[in-house]
Amino acid sequence: MRIAAPELSPEQTYKLMSGIVVPRPIAWISTLGPGGKVNLAPFSCFTFVSNTPPMLGINIGRKAGQRKDTARNILEHGHFVVNIGNAGLLDAIHASAEEHPPEVSEAELLQLEVVAGEQIATPRLAAAPVSLECTLHSVIPFGDTGAEFFVGEVKLFHIRDGLARDGKIDTTLLDPVCRIGGPNYALLGPLVTKRALRQTPKSVMDKDAA
Repeated sequence: MRIAAPELSPEQTYKLMSGIVVPRPIAWISTLGPGGKVNLAPFSCFTFVSNTPPMLGINIGRKAGQRKDTARNILEHGHFVVNIGNAGLLDAIHASAEEHPPEVSEAELLQLEVVAGEQIATPRLAAAPVSLECTLHSVIPFGDTGAEFFVGEVKLFHIRDGLARDGKIDTTLLDPVCRIGGPNYALLGPLVTKRALRQTPKSVMDKDAA
């Protein structure tokens, strides 16, 4: 099968690419909405883009040409929290993707307890095993549908006790979930461990040299 990309509609392209780029981690983002309500939504076009300072990147598209609540809230307040859910929170992660008016709090609807932020005003989810308090670093537009790549700098890591060992997250204990195409998700499954390879240590570059 051969498919010419220019012949596809935005919806057709999304369905195709979201089934190809798999599995995808889920950034379960909490933001402050109107009246201080806690907006909550999952985004699976998500990765990290820098380790010093630590930065995360999330692609946030538009609906009918309008920014989603999450994007508007981040632009208004300049901060957000990336919560990492686990298998026990999958139903809530999925349900939080349903569209509601901006003044409706998905956290309240789903009866999810929130905890006040320490470095920022946005609360995090108490049930999430990992939460990252972030400030907005930059927004880069891409493509013809208004999609924007939001980069946030992590100011504070919240990690459940026992998840980090020797500076690394125990992925099995984290029990993360990932997004596949459509309303489909996957769990961790068996781990395959290979021999460790020698790596050059990461370092901070001299700004003049860069």
